[in-house]
Amino acid sequence: MKKRVGVIFGGRSGEHEISIRSAKTVIENIDSSKYDVVPIAIADDGAWLSPAESIKQFPEHTQSLFLEQFGEPRGGSITLAGDTSARGLTILGGGTIPLDVIFPVLHGTYGEDGTIQGLFEMADVAYVGCGVLASSCGMDKVFMKTLFRDAGLPMCEYVWFLRNEWTEKRDLVLDQIGSKLGFPGFVKPANLGSSVGVSKAVDRESLADAIDLAAEYDRKIIVEECIEMREIECAVMGYDQPVASLPGEYIIRDESKKFLDFTEKYAGTGNNEFVVPSPISDELTDKVRKMSVAAFRAIDASGLARVDFFLRTDNGALLVNEINTLPGLTDASGFPKMWAASGKSFPHVIDELISLAFERYQDKLKNKTSRI
Repeated sequence: MKKRVGVIFGGRSGEHEISIRSAKTVIENIDSSKYDVVPIAIADDGAWLSPAESIKQFPEHTQSLFLEQFGEPRGGSITLAGDTSARGLTILGGGTIPLDVIFPVLHGTYGEDGTIQGLFEMADVAYVGCGVLASSCGMDKVFMKTLFRDAGLPMCEYVWFLRNEWTEKRDLVLDQIGSKLGFPGFVKPANLGSSVGVSKAVDRESLADAIDLAAEYDRKIIVEECIEMREIECAVMGYDQPVASLPGEYIIRDESKKFLDFTEKYAGTGNNEFVVPSPISDELTDKVRKMSVAAFRAIDASGLARVDFFLRTDNGALLVNEINTLPGLTDASGFPKMWAASGKSFPHVIDELISLAFERYQDKLKNKTSRI
């Protein structure tokens, strides 16, 4: 019997459009002989759309493929069942349709930060990806780096502060950053991905502008030192015994534009190419994979993640930059490409992620919820 998979996408986040692209790729690649798919879109204002409305968020060819493989989406509205015996999230309209597992393809705020994972936990439904703690720690770059430091993972220098500190003490914040890191540096919202709100600061004036931009997206801002480096990535999947893929690398054609901002990553400007496997030694490849698993374990991740590294060009040091607990799954994203180069097609990856969701759910059922 087919498992019914609720694919949730969109969301109230600066990564809303990337989430739709990721969900499109998942729906186009999932094995329709094993799964029925229920599309569940969350609008950018937070409204949950019906399956019929949700499928309209995709291009026409994706809609046609969906109708061919899964038929007309059933149900009128989404509800969280108070009775967990109803299998958590359900679709209402034309009869209740329980979901066996949730595949959240929600990047950024409210989707990758542990928020919606908490909803799934309360609904007592299996779901793909990291739990509440790993999601929230992986999303917040400051807490993430604290856990990496405790795990003994090397990182670049950084400074962080709150938006109200910036508002009230701009000159002091600028002085502290200039004193500890100097220029240039990268300014980021602490809780966002896909390079949204990220910019490079080359002097005090551009630093102030960059902080103003980052502060539009988050109350916590982080500034990292700028180093001459290569950007290496590695995909990880698993639960108790995570496994890392072959690493990939962004090859930049125009050296004057080495910063991969949102446009460079997703608009297809032609200035970068993601190469798998990364042209590094076998020894360094092994090191990247081992450190990726260590980063995965450091935040108690499960399901999937992508770990990003800096490889310094001056001394060859390998530094962990960050972990992404719900990496992009678009046709331009590194996660599917790294697993494809490692011998796993994307339909196989989707299948494995759903199996891991059930494995984690079954393991959680072993925990006592009362003292009796």
